[in-house]
Amino acid sequence: MIISNILYITLAVIFALGFAFFQYLYKAKRKGRNVYIFFVLRFLTVFALLLLLINPKIRSVTYEIEKPELLIAVDNSESIAHLQQAGTVQDYVKRITENEEINSRFQVQEFSFGKELSTQEELSFNEPQTNIYSALDQLDQVYKNNNAALLLISDGNQSIGRDFSYFKSSDNISLFPVVIGDTTQYSDLSLAAINVNRYAFLNNRFPVEAFINYSGEEPVRTRFEIRSGENVLFTENLNFSAEENSAVINATLPASSLGLLTYEAEVIPAENEKNQLNNVEKFAVEVIDERTKALILSARPHPDLGALKKSIEANEQRQAEIKYLEDDNLEIEDFQLVIIYQPNRSFNSVFEKILEDNQNYFVITGTETDWNFLNNFQNIFQKDAAFQEQEIFAVVNPNFNNFQFEDIGFEDFPPLLDQFGIVEILSSSIEPLLFQQIEGVETGEILLGISEATSSKSGFLLGENIWKWRAQSYVENQNFEEFDNFFGKIIQNLSSQARRDRLRVEYESFYYGNSEIAVSAQYFDENYQFDPGAQLDINFTNTETGDVVEAPLLLQNNYYKVDLGSLEPGEYQFTVKVQNSAISETGNFRIVDYNVEQQFVSANLEKLEFLANNNNANLYFSNSAESLINDLISDKRFVPVQKSHEKTVPLVDWYYLLFLLVLLLAGEWFYRKYIGLI
Repeated sequence: MIISNILYITLAVIFALGFAFFQYLYKAKRKGRNVYIFFVLRFLTVFALLLLLINPKIRSVTYEIEKPELLIAVDNSESIAHLQQAGTVQDYVKRITENEEINSRFQVQEFSFGKELSTQEELSFNEPQTNIYSALDQLDQVYKNNNAALLLISDGNQSIGRDFSYFKSSDNISLFPVVIGDTTQYSDLSLAAINVNRYAFLNNRFPVEAFINYSGEEPVRTRFEIRSGENVLFTENLNFSAEENSAVINATLPASSLGLLTYEAEVIPAENEKNQLNNVEKFAVEVIDERTKALILSARPHPDLGALKKSIEANEQRQAEIKYLEDDNLEIEDFQLVIIYQPNRSFNSVFEKILEDNQNYFVITGTETDWNFLNNFQNIFQKDAAFQEQEIFAVVNPNFNNFQFEDIGFEDFPPLLDQFGIVEILSSSIEPLLFQQIEGVETGEILLGISEATSSKSGFLLGENIWKWRAQSYVENQNFEEFDNFFGKIIQNLSSQARRDRLRVEYESFYYGNSEIAVSAQYFDENYQFDPGAQLDINFTNTETGDVVEAPLLLQNNYYKVDLGSLEPGEYQFTVKVQNSAISETGNFRIVDYNVEQQFVSANLEKLEFLANNNNANLYFSNSAESLINDLISDKRFVPVQKSHEKTVPLVDWYYLLFLLVLLLAGEWFYRKYIGLI
């Protein structure tokens, strides 16, 4: 307490005594017991009131012992169990955590990790993936302001994430890596990776890229094979040595049948090879038929027709035919998509046929379009057109999400031509892909849109001279590829026979074992608005064993999802149902057997040594628990620290004094009442 406050409190005591003395004792005729009681009460009341006005600050100091943190991060992945080190790890952790000196010196906290870091202390060694870097980084971020020792217990075999050997801890955190497992380097052939596209087109060939590694000193000869069932589709002989220890194999396989095709790639094991699980890997490819026939129908020739045909046929899986209304035998039912170019009243029978058969169509308008006819024959959009030409530039809609596409430079493209007028959208099913810009002003009106109704798909482009866009794309890129890819995605979307269903289910045709196996769905009400209150269930049937699994789909943002990471490899059929409704969707997929955690033959000593050197740390082994304990206890960086905490509180915040003041005033009043003075 500062000197000025002591002086003020002394003066307050003198003033309170003087005030009470002059009120009750000075020149008092009788000085009985009651007078002295009133004197004391009045002194205390006045002093308490003055003390509140002075409001001195009261300081208190407390002391505590703060121990340094000992963070134990344990590898809980399947590779530990595969290398038969689960018992070794549990014993090692137990010796550390149950040591009395360690517990008296450190605040011990245990963590486990696989793909993610967890505070779960119980070790199961069933994590399907290992991300050592992520675990170290998360602990470093949380405890970087603390004095901590980070104990990493792992075999050093990481299957996902950044290279942990380059991890550098914060200044306050000291790293202690512990190697678990056999550090002997055995001769081993391994199929490190298979790169292949998930989809291939029917009657095409698809590429397969394989990376093969060899660790060992002696030269070996082996063979790489790709099989489908019992049939060997590709084979190549390989030679490895200590110097030539890797190879990249490129093969092309035929996609001769539709559906999901499963293959097996294998590096034939060397003699006495210890780990042969990493010599084989299965992969799958879904063969799809993307062949599309599009009809370009017009009343008269135009340069756009040829540009459309060339753009569509840039993909070998697509075919386009240009026909005119006067041609016989149009047979539009033979085409997956009809492109109607600048329709007028002569298209009457064509439109009737398209709408009757619920066929997909794409309308391109221009200066020769009969808008009165077009407005009457469809209920998606309409335009009150005037007989005046208007140049229209394109602006990309960044919120378009029907399919992915890239901005190919629309802002630099020449304008399209159409009749002047305001476009009115009549259907909520339209997704705008491009907006209009007229004379430098973005109007917000649609230029290119896609409509996905319940029975068919349709699209429209409100402007002619799209051939100029294709030519401009060639000038900028010296090829037509960017424009043709963009227009091809529109054709692919509109040619699809998929309809807009109230229940949409998304899933992969196949999953690799130990990867995320998830199925998601969206459910829409009768107005095709997403319904977040629905209850969706899913049941899976393993077609090989007959086992059935049922689970609910949980709401996540604007979709429902279920994670099925526990399913065994095999073929599965599933059904997603909406409770209290007849709506359901079915599908099937395959889980390909592959466990990346079983691809390791020994501990990765090299990576852990690099990590230790990068952090100026010592490297410990599974038989060095006592050495580690002694180093932790004797390390001067980890000494418990006594810390003091000073707390300063103004007296006005001390509510007991206020209660005392009220109590003194009330006591004096009641005493006066008691002796009859009130």
